[in-house]
Parts: sequence; C-alpha cells; structure tokens
Amino acid sequence: MEIIQNNENPDQLPLPEPTVSGVYGYSWNILKQKFPDLLLVLLVQMLLSVPMGFTSMFFNIQYVGTFTTGLFNLIYGVIVLMPVSYGTSWVFLKAVKGEPFRVQDIFFAYQSFANILLANILVFLIVGAGVAMLLVPGIIFACKLSFVPYLVMEEKMEAVEAVKKSWNMTKGYTGTIFLMGVTAFFVGLGGFICFFVGIFPASIWISLSFAAIYMVVAAKVKPEAGI
Repeated sequence: MEIIQNNENPDQLPLPEPTVSGVYGYSWNILKQKFPDLLLVLLVQMLLSVPMGFTSMFFNIQYVGTFTTGLFNLIYGVIVLMPVSYGTSWVFLKAVKGEPFRVQDIFFAYQSFANILLANILVFLIVGAGVAMLLVPGIIFACKLSFVPYLVMEEKMEAVEAVKKSWNMTKGYTGTIFLMGVTAFFVGLGGFICFFVGIFPASIWISLSFAAIYMVVAAKVKPEAGI
C-alpha cells in the first residue's frame, strides 16, 4: 500500500491511500490512540439527541400531539442536531489529522450556523432529486456531497462553494465512498451484535474513516491544484 507522507503535522500518522482498507485501517489506529476522548464526544452528541426521542411522551394528544411532536423535532433538529453534527465531523477530522481537540469544539459550528443550514438544504434538495430519479442517482449524489461538512467547517467555505468543491473532489472516489458506506453497515452491525456496547467504538470508527477519506483526498487534490 502506498503511503502519502505529510510534513504539516509531526504528530500525524503517514497518510494511507484513499481506499476502503486504507482509511479504515488508518482510522482504527486513531481509534485505539484516542478512544476515551472520542467516546466523550460521541456521548455528548448522543445525549443531545435524546430530547427528540422523548417528545411523544410530552405531546401525547392525538392529532395535536403528532403535529407538535413533528414541529418540535424539526426545530430541535435544525437548531441543535444539525450544527452539532457538523461540529462533531470537524472534531473527528481534527482527530485523524493529529490535531488537539476538545469536546466543546463541536459547538464551534454555531459560528457558521446560517451557512450550515443552507448547505444542508442544498444537499437535501440535490440528494432528494436523485432519489426521485429511481434511487441510484440519490446514492451517487450523497457520496459526491459527503465532503460538504468538512469543507464548511475546516475551509470555512460558503454553502454553494462547498457543494461544488465536494462534487469535484470526489471525482474518481465516489465508488470508494460508496463501498465505505457498505462497510460501515457491517461495522455497525458487528458493533450492535457485540452486546450493543460495541456500537460506540463502531460509530467512532466509521466517523473517523469518513473524515480520513476526506483528509487523504484533500491532501492529493491540493498539489494537483498547485496549492
């Protein structure tokens, strides 16, 4: 396996080639090194997701309850879960790059809240249009736009620019990203089978792997662009 050397961060492991085995293997090493800190990040994200699961307990009136629950989940998802998801992706990216991170870093996403909202709307519309075209295009579009959160958070790109950049960056890697998603399903299933608690390291491993594929592709794209 060819190794890409990285001189920007001496604490970072040599970068693997952007293959499924390469990024999952690389991310496994990161997981072993930083599991306690990454577990805390994951637990905070999961804790913030709890309110959506309990809304039906508070709004249990027929019809009114259904509408209120849906409205609450929509607002809570946009205001809390969406930016936290972007912030968590950024933390995992920092982890694979060997950069220091803190749990509270996930809340830095609120500095770009409007941009994150627009980016999510664009991704939703594009992927939704693809799904409407017999599903397969939607899967392809989702793979091609998988770098959007990292570009918004790390490169501070505007939503439209991030969408365009992700689309172009993933050229030649869409199949790899799709296979990573298939692998993620089995990793998650394996974690669930392992007395359920295995889902925690499995979730972290998957998130690190998708951050790693972005990192490696970005490292290959920059020299080609003359940066």
